[in-house]
Amino acid sequence: MVSEKNRKWWVLGALAVSLLTVGLDITVLNLALPTLASKMHATNSELQWFADAYNLVIASLLLPAGLLGDKLGRKKMLLIALLIFGIASMICAFSDTPNQLIVGRLLLGLGAAFLLPLSMSIIPVLFTEEERSKAIGIWVMANFLGIPLGPILGGWLLKNYWWGSVFLINLPIILIGIVAIFFLLKESKSTDRIKVDYLGTLLSSIGMIALTYGFIEVGERGWSNMIAMGSMFGGLAILILFILWERKVEHPLIDLKLFKSSSFTWGSILATIVSFAMFGLLFVLPQYLQAVGGYDTLGTGLRLLPIVGGLLVGAKLVDVLKKLSPKAIFVIGFLLLVIGLVIGSNTSLTDGYGFACIWISIVGLGIGLILPTAMDVSMSALSPERSGIGSAIIMTLRQIGGTIGIAILGSMLSVVYRDKLYVEGLPSDAVDLVERNVSSGVAVAQNLKSTPLLDSVRGAFVHGMDTLLWVCAGVTVFGMILTLVCLRLPRNEKEGQSKNVIRS
Repeated sequence: MVSEKNRKWWVLGALAVSLLTVGLDITVLNLALPTLASKMHATNSELQWFADAYNLVIASLLLPAGLLGDKLGRKKMLLIALLIFGIASMICAFSDTPNQLIVGRLLLGLGAAFLLPLSMSIIPVLFTEEERSKAIGIWVMANFLGIPLGPILGGWLLKNYWWGSVFLINLPIILIGIVAIFFLLKESKSTDRIKVDYLGTLLSSIGMIALTYGFIEVGERGWSNMIAMGSMFGGLAILILFILWERKVEHPLIDLKLFKSSSFTWGSILATIVSFAMFGLLFVLPQYLQAVGGYDTLGTGLRLLPIVGGLLVGAKLVDVLKKLSPKAIFVIGFLLLVIGLVIGSNTSLTDGYGFACIWISIVGLGIGLILPTAMDVSMSALSPERSGIGSAIIMTLRQIGGTIGIAILGSMLSVVYRDKLYVEGLPSDAVDLVERNVSSGVAVAQNLKSTPLLDSVRGAFVHGMDTLLWVCAGVTVFGMILTLVCLRLPRNEKEGQSKNVIRS
């Protein structure tokens, strides 16, 4: 029998394992795209939607998902989310056409949109203030670990089994989560009578879809694309309208009083800043290791483990440093993050993996200190009654930060890469391929057996990566300045008085 004292940790462990699938499904599909292109005869547009459908649904439904958890019951909605995720995994695995796979990916996003905020929302319900920091550290690690594990596990599965296995691997993990939550987690919901803000839900969903789609398209097609820019600004306008509506409606989707809490506001902002830099880093590193380092997908995934190791050590250090103020931990974390990124921004074409291992470990350590602390600080302002919607707001801001990070930093990388290329004398069709991305450039150079072109392609990409890392370092310096100047954690907020503000 599981004791009452240990029951909550078993529940968190099961959810942490289930969360791995969310991260896995972000990265594992990228490895399977070449296989899917040939097996399903998918177009480039369909290949793009295989990846983007998942992210779009997550972005659009995080806020309503958090509210429904508070209203209908977190255990019930978690079980439904896990069931949807399992069914969607089977649809994806056994898809015969691109449209079937896109539908499966949309359903995966639906399950993930509920699983992310609701798994986080049970933390203030189950754990005391003393236990919460450790619990959030476990949640953050599980949420992050799936991303680099995707290339490792996916590379091994694609090498040895049929492509659908990258989705079927979700099923035993989901089953563990369903069994543990069904038997171990007690139902919890808000004691307040929550009325659904239908117009707010519609506005937030449409706005997030448009904004996220716009940033995805910017990353793919550049800032001059009118559809991308129109979608981005249209989504932003709808979200502004949503905020104006929330200020006047009697029962809003999100309680704007949450942002009166310094803990919630600045914890969420700092988590968003870290997500901006982290997703930009995870965007560029696999390309660097594959195109410049020459490693395959499995080797690339294994070489991303130092950042995971740094994250694990950093999250553990948060417990050791808990006698320090959160502000001090933030400053230490941001300092490590800046040091790691600045070292990385001095990467040259002749540097080997040993150099990269050093700086990505330092970056992982900084993220491991900042992210759990930021989540803990923001979650400390949430009452159990509003933990679902509060968690959803935090996750939505992080999602926006990551999406914007990839769009802005990815576009910057492309501009610098193309600017530094030397393609004089190449046929126009070869130039187009080389300028598309570093992977295409390396493939063209190898087909032409041109060492000068290969050096030019790799050198241009390294220069672009260095520029990207300098920008990430600048953003993290900005985060450190905000911490020093703006972060205030009054004693009454630490002791939970802010929860009374949220209820009022």
